[in-house]
Amino acid sequence: MSAEIPPKTELSKDDLWVFGYGSLMWRPGFDFVEQFPARLIGEHRALCVYSFDHRGTPEKPGLVLGLDRGGACRGIAFRVAARRRDDTVDYLRSREQTTNVYREVMRSVWLENDARQRVSALAYVVDRGHVQYAGRLSLADQLRYVRQGHGRSGNNRDYVLSTVKSIETQGFRDAPLHHLAMMLHDDTSLHR
Repeated sequence: MSAEIPPKTELSKDDLWVFGYGSLMWRPGFDFVEQFPARLIGEHRALCVYSFDHRGTPEKPGLVLGLDRGGACRGIAFRVAARRRDDTVDYLRSREQTTNVYREVMRSVWLENDARQRVSALAYVVDRGHVQYAGRLSLADQLRYVRQGHGRSGNNRDYVLSTVKSIETQGFRDAPLHHLAMMLHDDTSLHR
C-alpha cells in the first residue's frame, strides 16, 4: 500500500507512526510514546543515495540509505502522540528533506509486537528520478563513497557503523550492510 503524504493541514489528528530504517533507528530526534521492531514489505534498505549534506558534499559525496523498490525492510516503528504529530512532521521534513531526495509517503508496516498489528507509517522512500539517486553500486564503490564522505552530521563511516549496530541490537542482520561494515572495521585495523 502506497500513498503520498498529504499536506500537514490534511493529516489526520490521530497518533503518527514513523518507520525508521537508517539513522532514525539510532537517533530518532523526536519524542515518541513507544517503539516496536517492524517490517515494511515492498521496499528494501539500500545505500542508494549520494549524500551532499549530512554525510558528504556535492564535491565529495557520501552515501546514505534509502528505501528502494522491491523486497522488504526490517526497522523500527515509532508511535508519536497526536499532540506531537505536527512538530514531528516538521522536524522530519527539515532533517530528511534538505535536498528533496526522498518521497514522503505513508506505508503499511507490520509491528513485531504481541498483536502483530499492521499500521500506516510515515516513511522516506528514495526518489529514483533525483540527481542524488545512486542506484545499485558495487561494494567497492560503496566503500569508496563511505570512506570519503563527511558532512554536517559527521563522517559517513560512523553513520554506516551506527546503523549496523542498531540493526544488530534489534536482533537481525542486513547482509550487504554488514559486509560493508566489516570492510570499514578492517580499515580501522589497517590504520592503527
